[in-house]
Amino acid sequence: MDTKSFLGLSKNVRNLGWVSLFNDISSEMIYPLLPLFLTQVLGAGVLFVGIIEGIAESVSSFLKLFSGWLSDRYHKRKGIILFGYSLASVTRPFMGLVTSAFHVLFLRFFDRIGKGVRASPRDALLSQSCSENERGKAFGFQRAMDHAGAMIGPLIASLLMVSLTKNLRVIFLLSFIPALFCLLILYRGVTDIKGEKTSSSPPPRLQWKNWSRKFKYFLLIITLFTLGNSSDAFLLLRAKDLGIDIVSIPILWFLFHLSKTIFSIPGSALSDRIGRRKVMVLGWMVYGLVYLGFAFASKAYHIWLLFFIYGLFFGLSEGTERAWVADLVEESKRGTAYGIYNFFIGMAALPASLLMGLIWNTVGVQWAFSFGAVMALIAALLAIILMEEPQTKEKL
Repeated sequence: MDTKSFLGLSKNVRNLGWVSLFNDISSEMIYPLLPLFLTQVLGAGVLFVGIIEGIAESVSSFLKLFSGWLSDRYHKRKGIILFGYSLASVTRPFMGLVTSAFHVLFLRFFDRIGKGVRASPRDALLSQSCSENERGKAFGFQRAMDHAGAMIGPLIASLLMVSLTKNLRVIFLLSFIPALFCLLILYRGVTDIKGEKTSSSPPPRLQWKNWSRKFKYFLLIITLFTLGNSSDAFLLLRAKDLGIDIVSIPILWFLFHLSKTIFSIPGSALSDRIGRRKVMVLGWMVYGLVYLGFAFASKAYHIWLLFFIYGLFFGLSEGTERAWVADLVEESKRGTAYGIYNFFIGMAALPASLLMGLIWNTVGVQWAFSFGAVMALIAALLAIILMEEPQTKEKL
């Protein structure tokens, strides 16, 4: 492992954080404006927004499964990661040229292919680049940098809209600039890590029976929660319903990611000290309360407060989940394990967003958000009943 400095983190962990920062600056110059672009410029409905987001994430999940296995099989992760980031970086700006909602679906498809290819090998490489008792902090740092980029991206978009143009197509095209910095840092500053794998180690298998009971319980609980965790595009549409105008949307997104950035490192590092299960249950309880808040909010200022508290949920859960996977699975199988983990989440993403859109359209917004809150509560209860705190010496 390379020399540590900032926060005691290795060079790989730090540079993967910078990669996430610039990638998300590029991505989030587009994403918070995309639902409004679809509905107001291209004339798509709320249900179509749900279909686009659900399909995009589900396609991504298939590739996360395959790319994770591939990185374990050939013991190389960096090349796969680089290909994934490159594909997304080249595809994303073309959203500025589309003329129909179906063109957006096509481009989001390739953007999510890029995400699907890179995610599992990146998480596996990150887990190899830190010690066991620093996994939460390492993943928290990566998530914090990711969210910092997602915070800066909308701010840049908002500044461009105020000072240059309100033409969303121009904003989308300019998103290519930070993507170039992402690719340069990845190419020059990240290296593969030699791990436990040996020539005698068989390639990991995807069969359900080959994974531990604890890992299976973890996957089932995460999947159940995800069924109630629809795309955040619906939160932006809810914000618009309560009077948040289009120029303020990027600022709202900035506040949201500021909150995520603030809470990601301390929230994930807390799981290194008190345990993954306790922190995850706390995160799901926060999620449930926030979704109930979105269900019954009646004023615009409620939305600003809820988005900030929603960031606390991400700070507690994202890095903790990924560190928990590494606790439950041995190093030689982690690429595949992260692929399975991401696959289960992605397979729940499509029905989650479809359910949200359908419930919203048929029985109303309060029922739609209340459904998400109930699913979070059920997941928290099952984690308390079925999961134990990981014993890192007893992995599959």
